[in-house]
Amino acid sequence: MELKAAFPKTIPVLAGYLFLGITYGILAVTSGLPAWMPVLTALVVYTGSMEFLLVSILLAPFNPFSVLATTLMVGARHIFYGLTMLTKYRGTGKAKFYLIYTTSDETFALNCDAEIPKGMSKTKYYLWISFLDQMYWVAGAALGAFSGSYITFSTEGLDFVMTAMFLCIFLNQWLRESDLLRQKNRSKTAWEKLFLAHTGELTGVFCSLVCLLIFGAERFIIPSMILILAVLSAGRKRIEPAADELQKGEKA
Repeated sequence: MELKAAFPKTIPVLAGYLFLGITYGILAVTSGLPAWMPVLTALVVYTGSMEFLLVSILLAPFNPFSVLATTLMVGARHIFYGLTMLTKYRGTGKAKFYLIYTTSDETFALNCDAEIPKGMSKTKYYLWISFLDQMYWVAGAALGAFSGSYITFSTEGLDFVMTAMFLCIFLNQWLRESDLLRQKNRSKTAWEKLFLAHTGELTGVFCSLVCLLIFGAERFIIPSMILILAVLSAGRKRIEPAADELQKGEKA
């Protein structure tokens, strides 16, 4: 029952992970790594952006400090994922360890925004979302690794699939929250509605743009996350009542 409800939600991830996983598998094999390596890393490492970097790391002279710094920089965003999911994953028992391990960008987006159907176990629902997403990535990596030597066309640009998928998720959440707030607060002005419904999204976009201008494209991610956390923490007393109001409107 939970699988039937979870699978349709993961279809956008299937499209993104399959094609990007194939790209990763092809990259690994054409760079000189054995075909089993991308499949193993898809199962054990399971962090797309770092796995692409891992190809060059494995082929370069061993430098543990550089690897550690790179991994921390690339994976720092998961700190915020974990903090966000503390409440969501509460009460999931031993399954919490696997849920934490498989919290990729897309799995976080789906589970964080999940609407658990009545009568279903939230633990099983989260598990199916997490498991399916990981298997999509593993399947893509395996297809790319074992068929890479037979592919002759250019795969340049396939990595944009992930960007496009996140944009779709962002727009879907934006529209859904706008509809809920329109139903709940018909008396509010348009600007008040916009700010109330999309505080998180607007904060993220604004802080990212500011840090992009200050630090540049190569170094803006971590400063953006710190600034977003600071802004949301400072405005918590005003943001939380708005979020509670929106959730009440969704349940109604």
